[in-house]
Amino acid sequence: MRCTWPLAAFTPALALMAAFVCTAPAHPRAQAGAAEHTLYVSAVDKSGAPVEGLGQDAFIVKENGVRREILRVSKAVEPIDITILIDNSTAATDGVLYMRKAIPAFVQALSPANPITLVGLADRPTVLVKSTTDTKKLTKEAEGLFARPTTGATLLDGIYEISRGLETRDVPRAAIVAIFTDGQEFTNRYSKDVIAEAVRAQTAVHLVTIGRFEHGEEQGIRERSFLLTDAPPATGGRVYTMLTANGLSQTLEKVARDLLSQYKVVYGRPQTTIPPSSVEVTAARDDLSVRSTPARTVKRGA
Repeated sequence: MRCTWPLAAFTPALALMAAFVCTAPAHPRAQAGAAEHTLYVSAVDKSGAPVEGLGQDAFIVKENGVRREILRVSKAVEPIDITILIDNSTAATDGVLYMRKAIPAFVQALSPANPITLVGLADRPTVLVKSTTDTKKLTKEAEGLFARPTTGATLLDGIYEISRGLETRDVPRAAIVAIFTDGQEFTNRYSKDVIAEAVRAQTAVHLVTIGRFEHGEEQGIRERSFLLTDAPPATGGRVYTMLTANGLSQTLEKVARDLLSQYKVVYGRPQTTIPPSSVEVTAARDDLSVRSTPARTVKRGA
């Protein structure tokens, strides 16, 4: 770090000491006039468990392939605006019994510190509970879930619409957690458009899948397959796969631990009018895997 203290203001002895400290070599990537930027980063070990106690030396940040100086690393404490998308279509009939137990426990692990929205996906995305920190209200709604007969899911529409809504909200962090089965998917949207909207909204997309999810040429099934592959890495989220719903409670415990164990990584970027086309975060250790989502712009403070 370069220092600009006026040495004339010091006594000769202090001036000599200050000159020694201030002329220490700068970080090789540090640049004058750097602006601070923030990423929220998840770090897990080879078993997929979150790793605590990491410092600046654990992460590497690059923009357009150029390494940036990491200024600070701390535990992320800012509230996360969480939307839980729930497949309550006909295909989820067998899984709803497990959802009634698992989702309330998931809500209680995250609320009231983080506002949560519940959205059903049967037939069309439908808000079941608006964003709230009222744990009892959220729990009651989740415990009363039921599958709607003769309906299909609308996963892509749900992610798209929630992401669009988030663009106007002043929240520092946002995450979508979608819990869905391999049943019928009703949508006319393309996965690339849905992912682009989530990236624009700077929200991490976590997908909890129940079933086998075989690829098909029908548009809804095809685009859902692309979404499964591409959305989590593009947004800093993660895919959690299950063949049946009987392990849903344990899986949602993992999601909660992931969300609650993120790091806030602040790095410097030279002042420029052109933002980078790519920001890459990698682990400096072979035993770690990392994922990141940019901090959202908050206009009114958070």
